[in-house]
Amino acid sequence: MAIANKIANHISKSSWIRKMFEEGERLRLEVGAEKIFDFTLGNPDVEPPEAFQRELCTLAQNPLPGMHRYMNNAGYEETRAAVAEKLSRDAGLSVSAKHVIMTCGAGGALNVVLKTILNPGEEVIILAPFFVEYKFYIDNHGGVPVEVSTEQETFQLDIDAIEKALTSKTRAILICSPNNPTGVIYPQESLRKLGSLLKNIHRRNGHLIYVISDEPYARIAYDGKSVPNIFPLVESSIIVTSHSKDLALPGERIGYLAANPTMDTVMQFMEGAIFSNRVLGFVNAPALMQRLVAKLQDESVDIAAYQAKRDLLVTSLTGMGFEMVVPDGAFYLFPKSPLTDDLEFVKLAQKHRILLVPGAGFGAPGFFRIAYCVDIDLIKRSLPAWSELAKEAGLKG
Repeated sequence: MAIANKIANHISKSSWIRKMFEEGERLRLEVGAEKIFDFTLGNPDVEPPEAFQRELCTLAQNPLPGMHRYMNNAGYEETRAAVAEKLSRDAGLSVSAKHVIMTCGAGGALNVVLKTILNPGEEVIILAPFFVEYKFYIDNHGGVPVEVSTEQETFQLDIDAIEKALTSKTRAILICSPNNPTGVIYPQESLRKLGSLLKNIHRRNGHLIYVISDEPYARIAYDGKSVPNIFPLVESSIIVTSHSKDLALPGERIGYLAANPTMDTVMQFMEGAIFSNRVLGFVNAPALMQRLVAKLQDESVDIAAYQAKRDLLVTSLTGMGFEMVVPDGAFYLFPKSPLTDDLEFVKLAQKHRILLVPGAGFGAPGFFRIAYCVDIDLIKRSLPAWSELAKEAGLKG
């Protein structure tokens, strides 16, 4: 075999999101893009905020000497300081540049963290439904993913289930809020309970368990809700995030990781993470993007536009008989599949030229994901197809 057996095996189990996106490409060529309703990929359809465009033009017209050279492996001091200032305001704690590393997106940040903390065979708890790449990232660094379900009806944290899953090999718990694929936000009280549980374990036997909070959707929250900052709630916490969603810059691969300044071992962790950032081959986050996002820490895409899409889909689909938890943020819906087999339902949806991702791809069979970061006109044009799909699946609106 030309490639490693492990990689061949991973490819066979690889992301349903990409599989369905590729199916969409095939269908677009076959019947025309305007006849395909593609809800597979979390690729923002909105443009970056105007402030980004202004800063980009300013920098392009007034280039700084040496602006494309290497910098400290943790990133530019001024960018890390800007991120730290924003985190300090959100957390009510004193976060400094030394607690921040600029990374090649949230995926880069997650791999840096996992390489830094994992010994071979140690476990990372992931909460179903979860972003499927988590398993591959954990495997990259010799770890073992352990799936724990969230609350069945709400997708909220099940603290008892998490506690039962903890072992002497547990090294970290990986959470995502607002969640991909459900859009739920984990409230302060749940995170505080999790933090207390882990703090008590650490006090009793010295077993440090990290909580890695994956937060690329943290600024996309609806109905006046906000995402709690995890630092005051979980002492052993690390934030990983990107500006792919909040500034609509997925192709620029710019993000950061930040370690809780109250964690006893914070500087040892940071030293390890800076080293890992280098030896993984990331070396530095993109220099130009670091310069730009330093001044954009309070900017965001138009959240109201995403909420309008959510509301249109929720109202329309529930009216057709679909059942779902209304998301608090992000840009995903995760309805129950009308068919017992979510893979069969996704295939049925293709017949109506609606492209979806089965819940099985997120460790939650019986559901399916809709990514509504698409043009609202596409959503409106898709509604007759959704109605026909609902009828064929036996739903009664």
